[in-house]
Amino acid sequence: MMIPAKRWIRACFVILVALLAAGCSQSPAGASVDVSVDEALRLWQAKEAILIDVRTPAEYREGHIPGVANIPLDELEKRLGEIPKDKKVVLICRTGNRSAQGTKLLRSKGFDNVFNSTGGMSTWKGPVTK
Repeated sequence: MMIPAKRWIRACFVILVALLAAGCSQSPAGASVDVSVDEALRLWQAKEAILIDVRTPAEYREGHIPGVANIPLDELEKRLGEIPKDKKVVLICRTGNRSAQGTKLLRSKGFDNVFNSTGGMSTWKGPVTK
């Protein structure tokens, strides 16, 4: 069965519009909410972003990035006042899962400047202190 040319062109057009709409709805201006651990390290060392460790206090004591605040994920919503809205903020945890949850939470609260460090402390190459 042959599809008439006009129907085929219309179907292609509808599919193209749907794909474009889906691609535009991911995040503002196509910006990702994720940054690599290498990018997080670069931003932190260049003082272009502050890092916040969202692991538990026990995990933080086992080894953390020097000078980085510890705001555990389960306390994040109660401690919004400690997170600057005028600076780039990168959340970090052990593997990137909790920091992704924290990033989603903070962005839902109006923090456009918050990013998730994928890979987390398990792949961190910068300094660590205990």
